[in-house]
Amino acid sequence: MRRYTVLVPVLLTCWCLLPVSVNSIHPECRLHLEIHEEETKCMAFLSAQTEYKACSGVWDNITCWHPADIGETVTVPCPKVFRHFYNKPGNISKNCTSEGWSEMFPDIISACGYTDLEDDNKITFYILVKAIYTLGYSVSLIALTTGSIILCLFRKLHCTRNYIHLNLFLSFILRAISVLVKDDILYSNSSALHCLDQASSWVGCKLSLVFFQYCIMANFYWLLVEGLYLHTLLMVIFSSNRHFLMYLLIGWGIPTIFIVVWTVTRIFLEDIGCWDTNEHNVPWWVIRIPILISIIVNFILFISIIRILLQKLRSPDVGGNDQSQYKRLAKSTLLLIPLFGVHYMIFVVFPIGISSKYQILFELCIGSFQGLVVAVLYCFLNSEVQFELKRKWRSLCLNQSMSRDYRLHSSSISRNGSESILHFHRNSRAHSFLQTETTVI
Repeated sequence: MRRYTVLVPVLLTCWCLLPVSVNSIHPECRLHLEIHEEETKCMAFLSAQTEYKACSGVWDNITCWHPADIGETVTVPCPKVFRHFYNKPGNISKNCTSEGWSEMFPDIISACGYTDLEDDNKITFYILVKAIYTLGYSVSLIALTTGSIILCLFRKLHCTRNYIHLNLFLSFILRAISVLVKDDILYSNSSALHCLDQASSWVGCKLSLVFFQYCIMANFYWLLVEGLYLHTLLMVIFSSNRHFLMYLLIGWGIPTIFIVVWTVTRIFLEDIGCWDTNEHNVPWWVIRIPILISIIVNFILFISIIRILLQKLRSPDVGGNDQSQYKRLAKSTLLLIPLFGVHYMIFVVFPIGISSKYQILFELCIGSFQGLVVAVLYCFLNSEVQFELKRKWRSLCLNQSMSRDYRLHSSSISRNGSESILHFHRNSRAHSFLQTETTVI
């Protein structure tokens, strides 16, 4: 009994953190919805059965058992809800006896892949992952917001390159906000809605998922814009200001188009629950293909830029020995990896065969700190930004020093002026007294 009691929170914990299908409904309600859908299918199947059998078909709250004659054994796969968490392709059975259905065998917990040790390991792993990516997105949000303010405040930093950086920062900010809001509001126990009343909140739930998907895709396309801009600067001499509108259309416009298409396909092909299931392939690929294209194109641009940098470093106009040149190339490569999102190529080239745990760690944990790395490399460590900050700091210190000196000088003038006036009055009185004395004599 204890194992059955522990099973539900384990399933809920795993469901909350699955990165493959993004949920925007409380996980407990998601499970209830799936079970309810299976029950509806089962009841429709049983109502269509006209042949009488000794053991009538039944829905036992998790599995559908079709009618059977005495002595017949009915075997069915593990309940669908188990397949989200356990890969073991188990079966469960029941015998039809003269007294009715027998108890289920083997035990559903052991047959469908659940163990206490696996339970403990999964809970520990997912709690750790959630803590890490929550920290990553929170720190990234603070760093990106600070960097955006700096780029906006200093007029000398206003240029096409920094405008693109600013939009990339904004896409990372929106991505972090969408993830943190989803976890804090939609998955928190305090805000969990009653599942029976959930239908009234489907609209808001779907809108939250649309916003989440848009933020994710926009982030990938602004990474692509950064790659396009840098590659174009190295390949072509042109006035980049004329192309900024094109970059805006790529970064924000293309995701808008695909999200609208995805919304339409969801409405007509898979308008189920909160749009967090992927049973129909078309809506899933409408989201997946544009992101894959942006990752692949950015990787090609990354390789091309590294090739161009290598050619420039080997040119006779560039001084230094081979070792220093390769150090510069390695430094440039490391700087470009987070800007281009090159690490995402690992799961594009090798999507199958890599443990889901590694994919979760890579996409959630490392991905959550990507915004922080981008803010540090392209704002806080930028020489122009550092120069403007130092200049502003010196200006503030100088103004403060001048203000202090002015107050001291004003105080000195005021004190000296009072003494002079007093001395003048004393001399005037003495002079008048002497004149009076002379007159009297």
